Amino acid sequence: MTKQMKGILLAAGGASLWGGSGAAAQYLFEQTGITTSWLVAVRLLLAGIVLTTVSLLKTPQQVRRIVSNRRHLVSLIGFALLGMLNSQLTYFLAVKYSNAPTATVIQYLQPVIIIIWLAIAQRQWPRRIDCISIIIALIGTFLLVTGGHLGTLALTPAAIFWGLWCAVAAALYTLLPRPLLAKFDALAVCGLAMLLSGIGMLPEIIIHRLPSLSLMGWLLVAYIVVFGTMFSYTMFLQSMRYISPAVTGILSAFEPLVATFLAVTLLGTRLTGAAIVGSLLILLTTLLQSIPSNYYQRIFFLTGKHKTKTK
Repeated sequence: MTKQMKGILLAAGGASLWGGSGAAAQYLFEQTGITTSWLVAVRLLLAGIVLTTVSLLKTPQQVRRIVSNRRHLVSLIGFALLGMLNSQLTYFLAVKYSNAPTATVIQYLQPVIIIIWLAIAQRQWPRRIDCISIIIALIGTFLLVTGGHLGTLALTPAAIFWGLWCAVAAALYTLLPRPLLAKFDALAVCGLAMLLSGIGMLPEIIIHRLPSLSLMGWLLVAYIVVFGTMFSYTMFLQSMRYISPAVTGILSAFEPLVATFLAVTLLGTRLTGAAIVGSLLILLTTLLQSIPSNYYQRIFFLTGKHKTKTK
């Protein structure tokens, strides 16, 4: 097996496991009395313990440097609360009030939010392809939220609110850890962030009794923690050693595809034609943002060159 094929399989597998966790959470919310906050608390705490332990065994000096430096620790706490916990909690709330496919797709508005934020922060207009991405994303969001009909909502106000806030949280999750990731191993940073987030949610585990779940319910909780969090993150992270970030960005589309397939086939979730078209348009923005800018420069250059010759 070539390195490129190995990277593709790891990235697609990690994204697929993420998508499966969304469908698993939808089943738990619909069929059991499990609360969103309890599920997020268990997911973050257990995954944080395991990943931090792995980091301590693999790169103990990096973990010590992060927690012993006040500036690094403040950055880590900010990432843990505003990025990690925020994104996890709002995503599952979006799943609860809508469904796994819708929540996962709306989360992919993250690149558009980052584009707008960077344009404001840097006080410069976005690139041409960024403006195109924003327009496509807005059209896709309109179709997804309204079903293509003005004056009506295909989603509840709660689903729209948590879905859009989930996209904002995903953008914060991407932007906040950049200074730490530039200096430290990603496994150590995310493991510690998960652990701190889980500790912050610990009262949800202590105060509330264990939910009364069937064997299937507990297996799904285990899947969300082990495969939907630890394995998916590790696989996706490892894929970057073999393939470019552009390819991993494109392969991340497996997450909403798997979430949609499982929700439709196993959970009976129904999607309208407008919702499907809107979802594809939102995913298209991620594809456009994953392609390196020099490719667009070549396209525009060749297009301009071709027009010059034809005059």
